[in-house]
Amino acid sequence: MIIFFHNVKRGPEMIWKVFVTREIPAAGIDLLRAAGLQVEVYEQDQPVPEAVLLEKIRDCDALLCLVTDAITAAVIGRAGRLKIIANYAVGYNNIDLQSARQHGIVVTNTPDVLTEATADLAFALILACARRLVEGDQLVRQGNFTGWSPLMMLGTDVSGQTIGIIGAGRIGTAVARRAHGFGMSIIYADNAVNKLIEKEYRAQRKELDDLIGTADFISLHVPLIDSTRHLIDQRRLQLMKSSALLVNTSRGAVIDEEALVRALANKTIAGAGLDVYEHEPLLAQGLADFKNVVLLPHLGSATNRTREAMARLAAQNIIAVASGRAAPNAVNL
Repeated sequence: MIIFFHNVKRGPEMIWKVFVTREIPAAGIDLLRAAGLQVEVYEQDQPVPEAVLLEKIRDCDALLCLVTDAITAAVIGRAGRLKIIANYAVGYNNIDLQSARQHGIVVTNTPDVLTEATADLAFALILACARRLVEGDQLVRQGNFTGWSPLMMLGTDVSGQTIGIIGAGRIGTAVARRAHGFGMSIIYADNAVNKLIEKEYRAQRKELDDLIGTADFISLHVPLIDSTRHLIDQRRLQLMKSSALLVNTSRGAVIDEEALVRALANKTIAGAGLDVYEHEPLLAQGLADFKNVVLLPHLGSATNRTREAMARLAAQNIIAVASGRAAPNAVNL
């Protein structure tokens, strides 16, 4: 893909300033600098402290931030000439959209480019939970594999089972495509009808509680908004089959993590695969103690190609606004 742009200036001597809250792939930084923007990157590999963010936001024109950065109304209120907040993620629940809109600041995200990588990981978690891959790896590494046995580490079939997809957007659709390849029956819950997966993969749309009570595997693909916070709570965990497995690659707070720990302890469900957490990076007490839970460190988009594409897309949104054009991926207009 070839990208054309002109060097960007705010006035005769004033060049646009961009503050990047953590090191990202060089592809995005190179684009910004090639466009003539002045870029400063917070160099420590941890969420930028609020004090630093409050200082930097006062004199930057663009903020390129991560989903781990809390861009609150208080932070936005300290902005001086900020024109765009480019979130390096598809989600944007870390940003106060209303405050940004009130201050005339465009907020953008990086959709589409991480769909396939995240769907791959969701299905990897399904397979890892069903076939007890992490347990098996640990058993071998610890020297406890003494030979094949007909009853050793029996797991759950994936092919021929029913997957319930909650949130049938881009990523949910991609998961449905993978599930169809495994010969799974597909049911989904979403506010809108997804004609594509109904036609191509014979998916059936169901009410949420009905799906939860029917599926052998449940995969979550909803954004974190008020109506989806603790969408999977104690009541809905109790609706699940005792043999069912729960997978989450969306946002941690979609699941009531303390309720999940209780459900696992009581054997209400068979297990879970999680890439995100309610109070990330912290885990609910006791969650890490279960062998039937696979825990990943937020790897949904963690491939070289995907993370580079995210960096380029975030940069392109900034360059567009700096050039006086509409941002391609604005979410608050």
